[in-house]
Amino acid sequence: MTVDKNLLKSLIDFSESDSLEFTLYLKNNSYPLTHVQVSHSSVPVNEPTTRGGVYFSDKFAYKMKGTVNDLSIVPLLTKKMLGPNTEFGELKITTSITLENSIKHLEIHTNLTNSVQTPNSIELSMIIVKLESV
Repeated sequence: MTVDKNLLKSLIDFSESDSLEFTLYLKNNSYPLTHVQVSHSSVPVNEPTTRGGVYFSDKFAYKMKGTVNDLSIVPLLTKKMLGPNTEFGELKITTSITLENSIKHLEIHTNLTNSVQTPNSIELSMIIVKLESV
């Protein structure tokens, strides 16, 4: 995982205040991502391991949840989900934060671990694999 820990801490702090706007990019389309939460928590493994021979999982991960209110995204997520699918792709999410009196544009790359669809939206659960200022 390529993550600047200080930048990630700032992202977590800003996401808790719900003051950021996030955009998810998928198949040349962009979707607003709302109700975003970023956290650092444990994952269900006893030791660092390669899960399913596909991706590496540590005992703790930086996680992200968010909601998309456009259900046209559902078919585009099929090849992005971790799990039985061994050919998954990363989701790219962008936002901007103000640090030290300057605006930092962030690009967040995630792996999709779960999605829950309602009649009006879909909630995405993700693990952050890369965070960088662009």
